Amino acid sequence: MTDSLPTTNSIQLSVNGKVANCPPQTLLPDYLQQIGMNPRLVAVEYNGEILHRQFWPETYLQTGDRLEIVTIVGGG
Repeated sequence: MTDSLPTTNSIQLSVNGKVANCPPQTLLPDYLQQIGMNPRLVAVEYNGEILHRQFWPETYLQTGDRLEIVTIVGGG
């Protein structure tokens, strides 16, 4: 007998207005690294709200999430 629950190996989300995919149960800091961004050098808006960095390690990405990722640039 086979398991009747659907299995999926990726979820769909929006990143800076574009469709993106990642594995289910991906934490935000892990996703940032997967797409080549240094988590220490970005700010993240998560579903319309600025997400404070202290919550990143407990934020699992889910289907339909909307991320806006902004790179922090130093200058003088």
